[in-house]
Amino acid sequence: MVSKHRIRFCLWMVTAAFVVLSVPGTVKGVEMDTSVRKPMIAGTWYPGDPAILKRDVESFLKKTPAVDVGGAIVAMVSPHAGIVYSGQVAAFGYRQLKLGDFDAVVLVGPSHRVRFKGASIFSGDGFESPLGVISIDRKLAEAIVANSGNAVSFAPDDKTPENSLEIQVPFLQVAQKGVPFVPVLMGSQDYHTCENIAEAIVKSTGSRKVLVVASSDFSHYHDYQAASKMDRRALSHIENLDVEGFISDISGGSCEACGAGPIVVAMLVAQKRDAHGVKVLKYANSGDITGDKSGVVGYASVVFFKGESGQAKSKEKKTVGVDMGLSNKEKDTLLKIARTSIETGLAGEEAPDIKVDSETLKTKMGAFVTLKKQGQLRGCIGFIEGRKPLADTVGEMARAAAFNDPRFSPVTAPEMKDITIEISALTPLRLIADVNEIEVGKHGIYIVKGYRSGLLLPQVATEWNWDLTTFLEQTCHKAGLPTDAWKDKDTKIYIFSAHVFGEAK
Repeated sequence: MVSKHRIRFCLWMVTAAFVVLSVPGTVKGVEMDTSVRKPMIAGTWYPGDPAILKRDVESFLKKTPAVDVGGAIVAMVSPHAGIVYSGQVAAFGYRQLKLGDFDAVVLVGPSHRVRFKGASIFSGDGFESPLGVISIDRKLAEAIVANSGNAVSFAPDDKTPENSLEIQVPFLQVAQKGVPFVPVLMGSQDYHTCENIAEAIVKSTGSRKVLVVASSDFSHYHDYQAASKMDRRALSHIENLDVEGFISDISGGSCEACGAGPIVVAMLVAQKRDAHGVKVLKYANSGDITGDKSGVVGYASVVFFKGESGQAKSKEKKTVGVDMGLSNKEKDTLLKIARTSIETGLAGEEAPDIKVDSETLKTKMGAFVTLKKQGQLRGCIGFIEGRKPLADTVGEMARAAAFNDPRFSPVTAPEMKDITIEISALTPLRLIADVNEIEVGKHGIYIVKGYRSGLLLPQVATEWNWDLTTFLEQTCHKAGLPTDAWKDKDTKIYIFSAHVFGEAK
C-alpha cells in the first residue's frame, strides 16, 4: 500500500534555519495582540491601488461562470501566483462561494521563505490589503491551536512577505465580504502535521459553516507538455481524494505542488466532513497567459463538496481477494492477536506468546497487517511468503505496522481508539507470463526488476477503481520503476490473492 508522509517544498523555496514561532500570552502561554499585518506584496504581486485591485478581482469573477457543483462546498484549492498570472484561475473557485454561506474561512498556505516546525497563526487582529482589513476569528484560531496537538502555535508578525496567504486576501474580501478568517502558515508539511491541522479544524469548527482554502500552485518551471502531464497526475489524485497516491507522487517527484501540505489538509477535512464530491473547476499554467511555454507554473481551482463526483471513488463495499476458508472464530482470533500485539508494545511489554488450537492458524502463510486511522492508512507491513505460522506472522506484522513502518511515526496509545485493523492472509506467489491472467479485485501484484520490487494488495485496485493497466502502472511506481516497466521482458510479474478481513469501522 503506497503512502509517503514527507512532502517536499517547492524547489525555489528559500531554505532558512528552523525557528519556533510563538509569543507569550493566554492560550497555552500565548496572547493575541491587537496589531494588523500590513500588506507586503501589494504593488508587485497585485495592484496597490484599491480601486484598480477591486476592479481586477471583480472582473475576474464576472468572467467566470457560476457552477452548480451538486452540494455544499467544504474546501477548495486556490493558486497563489501574481494576480495577472493565476487570478483568473483563482476566480473559478471564489465565484462558487455565496455570501452568507460561511461563518469563517480557514486559509492554509505554505511558508515559502522561512522554514519552521509545524504551523503558525498570526497572533494579531487581522490582515490588511488595499481593500481594507480582514479580521481574524480569534475564538476559532484559539481552538485550532488548542486542538492541534502542538502542531500549530501563535506567532507575531515577522514582516516576511508571504504570497501564499496574502494573495488570497483580496479575493476573500470581495467574494466573502465581512467574513473573518484564520491564516494558517505551514512551516513543515509532513503528513503528521497535516493530519493534526485537519483534525484541529474539524474539532474546532463543530457545526459552524467554515470553509477551508488550501493555497497552492502546482508544477514549477517545466516545459508546457511536461508540466501539464505532471499536474494532471496530481489533480487525478485530488479528484479521487487519494491522499496516499498524492503524497506518494509528490514525494517521488512525479508531480509537484508547493502547497502539497495545505492540499492534504483540505482533502483530509473533506473526508472527515463526508464531503466526497470533488470538481476541478479550472486548470491552466503560466504559459497560457504569457505564451512562453518553455518553463511554466501550474495553477488549478478545485472544490470539495458534500456529494459524489464522477471521479470520486465508490464507497460501496466490494468483495476482494478469495475466501480461503477461515472461520469467523479464526478471523476474530487473528484480529485479537494483532490488537493485543500492538497494545502490549505500547505498554513496553514483550510480544505475547501466541498459542492457538486451529491448524489453519498454525500453517505457514504470508500475511499483511494494515492499520487505518479514520479511514486513512496509518501503517502496513507484511511477509509475502509463508515463513512462520499465520498466527505468529499476524502478531509480528501488527507490531511492525504500528511501530516500524518507515513512512509513519509510531502509533501512540491515544490513537488506538481510532485505529482499525485489516488482515490480508496471502496465497502463494505465482509467476505469470501474460498479464491477462490478472483479475482485478481478485489478485494482488508483485513486480520485480533488477534490485527493485513493489507489491500492491488486491484491495488497493478495488478501492480506487483501477483498471488492469493502472494497477500494473501503480505497482511499477511502488517499485520505483517507470510506470511502463511491466512491459519489459526482464520484468517478472507475480500474482497472488488474499483472504481480506478486518475490524468493524
